[in-house]
Amino acid sequence: MKIMPDQLRRLATALLESRGVEPQAAALQADLLVEAELRGLPSHGLQRLPLLLSRLEKGLANGRVQGACRWSRQAFLDVDGERGLGPVVLMNAMRRLKQNLPDTGIAVAAIRNANHIGMLAYYAEAAARDGLVAIVLSTSEALVHPFGGTEAMLGTNPIAIGVPAGDRPFVLDLATSVVSMGKIRNHALRGVPIPPGWAVDADGRPTLDPVAAQGGAIAPFGGAKGYGLGLAVELLVAALAGSALSPDVHGTLDDHHPANKGDLLVLIDPAAGAGAAPALTAYLDSLRLSRPFDAARPVAVPGDGARCRRASAMAEGITLPQPLFEQLMALEAA
Repeated sequence: MKIMPDQLRRLATALLESRGVEPQAAALQADLLVEAELRGLPSHGLQRLPLLLSRLEKGLANGRVQGACRWSRQAFLDVDGERGLGPVVLMNAMRRLKQNLPDTGIAVAAIRNANHIGMLAYYAEAAARDGLVAIVLSTSEALVHPFGGTEAMLGTNPIAIGVPAGDRPFVLDLATSVVSMGKIRNHALRGVPIPPGWAVDADGRPTLDPVAAQGGAIAPFGGAKGYGLGLAVELLVAALAGSALSPDVHGTLDDHHPANKGDLLVLIDPAAGAGAAPALTAYLDSLRLSRPFDAARPVAVPGDGARCRRASAMAEGITLPQPLFEQLMALEAA
């Protein structure tokens, strides 16, 4: 069924406020969830809301804090999320980093003890539209097997990069696994098999069953390369944020434990370097205009597809699985 984005924002905001989340924080968290739906990423969208509401009810998430920030160096912000909502804590850290950029040119926030931050592109694009370069990293529970292995040992460990480039900034957002666990759960929600190569079951055998995959492990993307990049993210975040390593991480997929994964945000002011934004914009446009393999499918730049899907969904509405919509409506009535 299709539902207009504003209706879903109002519903999500009301549900969050009813669980004690401050209005501004509720609006931010709701906006991130709906934006994921708009951009064609339902794995990070409203299917996560019931779990988040349960975490709020159980005191595992706090909708009234923004995180305790401490400058441990001139350009290094140490953040204790205080069990706050991930988007609220990260955007507060971003605001704090921006205050130091005129002096330092670059600033880093290392975040622990915050809830799931959701779609990383949200933050990378926000920074890029403000004229800043952004790098965002996050870790998760052990969900991914190492290259050559079958046991879940690493997180999906996504990375996002945003670079200013006119009204269509470069926005790369990818998990270092073939897919996120959220996508597998979305397939289970819709009763759709997962594609070959996504995951193995608990016995290490390749599976197309999204339920069996949740008890097994996801493959790293690109074999050894994805494994190496995912491990690099794992080590960088844990080393700087002091967060748990993935085999000991809980709290992004359950409502029984505090979230103890880590997040890392790096902001860079391009004015501190010698680059020129118009040259970047022109180069990206030349990529878009370059000769495609299939004339019906022009060459795109990371971020273009999400913006195109967003424009369509804003006009036509968001397709939401009927069971999920009914669940949200029941939660509102409760």
